[in-house]
Amino acid sequence: MGYFTMNIDNRSLLAFLLVAGASLCADEPFTVSRAIQKAWTDQAGLKAGQAMVDSRQAEADGYRDLRLPTLTLSAQGVRTNEPMMAFGIKLNEARIGMADFNPLTLNHPDSIGAYGGSAVVQQPLYTGGRITAARRAGDFMFQAEQASQERRKQETAQMVVEAYFGTQVAEQALKWVDDTRQWIQGMESFVGARVQQGLMLESELQRLKAFHAQADAQRADVVKQVRSARSGLGLLTGSGPVEGPLATPLEPETTDSLKVAGQGTTFRGDLVAADLQAKAAGEGAKAARGNLIPEVGLEVGAGTLHHSWSEKGNWTWAAVGMKWKVFSAPDQAKAKAARAQERAAIDMRSFKQQQAEHEVRVAREAVVAADARYVAAKESLAAAEESKRLREARHREGLAPLIEVLDAEAAVQGARTLILQSLFEIRVSRAGLDMATGHPIEGVNP
Repeated sequence: MGYFTMNIDNRSLLAFLLVAGASLCADEPFTVSRAIQKAWTDQAGLKAGQAMVDSRQAEADGYRDLRLPTLTLSAQGVRTNEPMMAFGIKLNEARIGMADFNPLTLNHPDSIGAYGGSAVVQQPLYTGGRITAARRAGDFMFQAEQASQERRKQETAQMVVEAYFGTQVAEQALKWVDDTRQWIQGMESFVGARVQQGLMLESELQRLKAFHAQADAQRADVVKQVRSARSGLGLLTGSGPVEGPLATPLEPETTDSLKVAGQGTTFRGDLVAADLQAKAAGEGAKAARGNLIPEVGLEVGAGTLHHSWSEKGNWTWAAVGMKWKVFSAPDQAKAKAARAQERAAIDMRSFKQQQAEHEVRVAREAVVAADARYVAAKESLAAAEESKRLREARHREGLAPLIEVLDAEAAVQGARTLILQSLFEIRVSRAGLDMATGHPIEGVNP
């Protein structure tokens, strides 16, 4: 009995540990890195992009298989009294006799039936480089789609960064609005008591109530922004609206953004894709020219035709042949179009490179500007808070009107807004610089 009780206790302890472990996993901090990785795994848009990669891979495999022989099996059943076919069927069935050369029989044969089949193997020997070029083009297009998918992941990561820290900006704004409302309530109590004592006018209290109403309206708007931001973040990460706290702080650990952004291995998927697409277009032009070059092939086959199971004919053949389209206007037009596509792909590659250089320059300037705005915002907030403290103290002593205190509070709110905007711009501009230079956004590698 004691052993049985100990067994139950052990099982209860094990169950408790499993539940506790599951709870710990469920409460894993939702960092920006985790949000990015979740988006890469669960977002439907990226899953569609991966399906495009798989499609390109299947196409590339098909191009590689063009060099393999082709096996064709056929079966047929026929009944006819057409003179030439009737004689040929009997010949293929190996049952021609002297009576079959009777002119009456040749001209007016009886209906004859037969069944049989054949197996044919065709092997290209020389195609003017068309197959090799098509295979290379397929490989390049597959690799280009892979690089494009990596770029799509980075673009998604950048959007996740904006949504993640945009949510934090809205939530911090909500906290500050609540602080303002609490401060107003305290001011209302103070001013209300002074009004009852006849030391302040009723209009002062009414002005505070109006200010309170504005704060309530502002809070409703910020709550809407928080919910919208969390819903947008959930859309990007492939889930419903994100619940729970966001673990990565809005304020970065290091404010020198140029030293933080642009670290790691450089890889811009769009530039790699553009280069591979240009190479694929070049191989496509070679394949199109190959249609105008002679091709040589081997064909080996075997056939059989039956009148009955015992009356049948069998034959085999092997042939090497050459085919040359000496003139084909459609093929010449296709070759011309392929050369134009090659030129277009090369020009697009050059433009993409120039565009990337421009994006890097703009992103670096954005990072510098965001850092400068953050420094200015901190100084503005410190000055606004000190001004509010002094004016509020003077107001309590009856040395300053309420309007000056409310103006100071409005200045604090403006400085706080500037702080949030500048912090958000630092995060987003860092992600933009990483995106432009091809570095992992927030240090997260695909």
